[in-house]
Amino acid sequence: MKDTVTIHTLQRYKNAGQKICMVTAYDATFARILDEAGADVLLVGDSLGMVVQGHDSTLPVTMDQMVYHARAVTRGARRAHVVGDLPFMSYQNSVEEAVRNAGRLVSEGGVSSVKLEGGAEFADVIERISRASIPVMGHLGLTPQSVHKMGGYVVQGRDEEAAQRIFADAIALEEAGCYAIVLEGVPLELARTITSRLTIPTIGIGAGKHCDGQVLVCYDLFGLNPSFKPKFVKRYANLYESMHGAAQAYFSEVRGGQFPDEEHSFRGGAIRLVSSNDDPSVEREEKGGVYGVPV
Repeated sequence: MKDTVTIHTLQRYKNAGQKICMVTAYDATFARILDEAGADVLLVGDSLGMVVQGHDSTLPVTMDQMVYHARAVTRGARRAHVVGDLPFMSYQNSVEEAVRNAGRLVSEGGVSSVKLEGGAEFADVIERISRASIPVMGHLGLTPQSVHKMGGYVVQGRDEEAAQRIFADAIALEEAGCYAIVLEGVPLELARTITSRLTIPTIGIGAGKHCDGQVLVCYDLFGLNPSFKPKFVKRYANLYESMHGAAQAYFSEVRGGQFPDEEHSFRGGAIRLVSSNDDPSVEREEKGGVYGVPV
């Protein structure tokens, strides 16, 4: 097994010009697949509120839910660095609450770092969490927890004033102690300027090719939602169609009586319908292979 990726590994990647591959994961199975495929970072994102829970935003996601999914992902990951999102209102109320919730993601969820959205206004929060020996990843640009303030999921930093503000926030986050920053939904020129100015890695989503790494939601990467087609997403598979077809084939065979067949059934000896304890030769223990995962 290759060495585990740490925040220091990611810094070496930036220094060497090696691109960082980050992707979201929400359970142990996806985490294992992505980890074995070579992911550098697995993000347990609050995007689970939309792609897993079916909400129209990330706002309803709770700390307990984030801890639950983080625990599942960390059980499936072996090499990748796992970072967990601090959900809406888990760090905005007070510095003390932010530190406590970041600690929960690490101690209960098993992640190696946390991510939070926002700019210079959260510098004190980042400093305090970092002081507790918990690495922090920042998130600037299109910040989904601010969807109502932004007026929707729209590209940020297109005018000079907004671009300068995001640029200043990026510098403030690095100075506050962030080990990396996600740049989401910003013009590629702005992302390039920020990436060249910062000494810490930038990871882009909808921010062009000049960032030090890229991140996609795994459901988008795998093509699990055919109705979601934003400009920044490239689908590398069409699992919706594959899974849809597999489910139809299963239903058809069940209804037609073809499944389960002999190959997928167990056989045993004669079955006593009335229990009897007077024959010690009757074996009580079922013989056979491993059953598998029960329903």
